[in-house]
Amino acid sequence: MSARILVVDDIPANVKLLEVKLQAEYYDVVTASNGPQALEAVKTHAPDLVLLDVMMPGMDGFQVCRAIKSDAQSAHIPVVMVTALSDVKDRVRGLEAGADDFLTKPPNSIALFARIRSLVRLKRAVDEWHTREAAASAFGASFEAKESQFSGPGRILIVQDPLRGVGRAAEILRNAGHTVTEAPNVTAAREHAEAEEFDLILADHFVAGEDVLRLCSWFRSQEGTRHVPILLQIEDGEHDRMAKALDLGVNDYLVKPVDRDELIARTRSQLRRKRFEEALRDNYRKNLVAAMTDGLTGLYNRRYLETHFELVNKRLAESNKPLSLMILDIDRFKLVNDTYGHRAGDQILQGIAAHLADRVRGSDTATRLGGEEFVVLMPETRLEEVMAAANRIGRSIGATVFAAEGVDHGLQITVSIGVASATAGTSTFDELLARADGALYEAKRTGRNKVCGAPAEEMRKTA
Repeated sequence: MSARILVVDDIPANVKLLEVKLQAEYYDVVTASNGPQALEAVKTHAPDLVLLDVMMPGMDGFQVCRAIKSDAQSAHIPVVMVTALSDVKDRVRGLEAGADDFLTKPPNSIALFARIRSLVRLKRAVDEWHTREAAASAFGASFEAKESQFSGPGRILIVQDPLRGVGRAAEILRNAGHTVTEAPNVTAAREHAEAEEFDLILADHFVAGEDVLRLCSWFRSQEGTRHVPILLQIEDGEHDRMAKALDLGVNDYLVKPVDRDELIARTRSQLRRKRFEEALRDNYRKNLVAAMTDGLTGLYNRRYLETHFELVNKRLAESNKPLSLMILDIDRFKLVNDTYGHRAGDQILQGIAAHLADRVRGSDTATRLGGEEFVVLMPETRLEEVMAAANRIGRSIGATVFAAEGVDHGLQITVSIGVASATAGTSTFDELLARADGALYEAKRTGRNKVCGAPAEEMRKTA
């Protein structure tokens, strides 16, 4: 896995040692010898991970970490503190400053590289959501929240043999305000995970004689737990096992005996990250929906229809299947706006859209083209079939009384419909739409409230 690593240490020998180790594993290495240099390197080189010494003159590692995490542009960059400090209080202080891990000098190579792989993988997943969200934000509101905003208690599943002291971890987390569910074995853990939603899973490395790493792999394969952070408790010195756990998708680990403050700090860090990533995904989906749909009616918009048409047209072209399109226009809609106002006009548009959406097939795509025009794309539908569907829709709309503001008894509306059909792959979207639009013009010209189809001879014989 290629990645750019920033190594920060005021002792040149330490920097060189890490640089050689990292380059041997094909990482791109950037170095800094003090805090200000590190912050400048973060801005200019955009590293995928920072290996940060704590004890430096002037600006120490805790201050550097807080500065990195407080900047929205760098807050998602993982920071691993590598230091001679080994006291639990120092680890907790580092975690509270925003560090993702805390390794004691000299770091074990297996543990170091496993942590780098894990954190770089997580960062790239967040980077991808940032990229998607930024693209979608071009059509909606931007997302400017930081991970630190997503605090609060969570729902935690603890998987641990009661004989190995599950009560203490459960008690610590409950006292910290979390809701805790206890599973004494792997089977119970799976049952709870399938029946409930959790924000975090805390698991011992062995439960009732079973290897929990297999359970962790199962969690990562399930839709409901794929993105739930896993915090693993391991014995001190089990570097190989820790590396395997991180490679399987475990997010973080605690070395036994577990310290109360470290458990709380690592739990809080994982919950914040999960909620931040969820907020990124949710905002992306909202912006994507906004980009694809019409704000007034909730139907798909033209931009989506054009893209969808290309995909359907290409797919159906392989088997020479028909692809049809109908365009509907509300008759004398300007008169509605002029007589009753634009609010009433908007309500009519919403009513027509809902009526249309209820009467098309699941395989059809109903769209508001703009103004008072609507389009329905109908795959695998011949001209005579789409004509029949258009006539049914036209009659149904004409027989409906639509509610409108300022109109006590509602309004009856009629529509004119133009229809066109072609063998998939023989017409572009604009060409098929133009043919349907020509048929719509004919329906308007010859009296409105009717359906007209584009000439059938333009439709190539289909298989």
